[in-house]
Amino acid sequence: MVELIVGKKGKGKTKVLLDRVNGAIKDANGSIVYLDKSTKHMYELNNKVRLIDVSGYPISNPDEFVGFICGIISQDHDLEQIYLDSFLKVARLEDSDVTSTLEKLEKVSNMYDITFVISISLDKDEIPAGFQDKVSVAL
Repeated sequence: MVELIVGKKGKGKTKVLLDRVNGAIKDANGSIVYLDKSTKHMYELNNKVRLIDVSGYPISNPDEFVGFICGIISQDHDLEQIYLDSFLKVARLEDSDVTSTLEKLEKVSNMYDITFVISISLDKDEIPAGFQDKVSVAL
């Protein structure tokens, strides 16, 4: 499943995402990963959540980002959920169409039974039509 938290920059998406991931850890049977553009939120995350600072890896386009995600999944067979903050930046999608990348993540989600919760700095009406029903929070 892919779940989207949308809203322009500065609207509070990261706070919602952090609350969601910290709440999810209580009910999780497997592991949870949180991907971000820095380690800034390290101390706001439950210590059972694995934080990955994506800026430390040579990702230059959305396809490489999806490959990076698949690499994480291949190394952790207990992985249940992946939280993505600053999605446009970490996936190298700034000023690009997000449709193809979201479709790939949805396919990966279905193949490996992993939930993706994604924070995107776009208004709800800027989200592709095929993903409007995936918007869980619009700020």
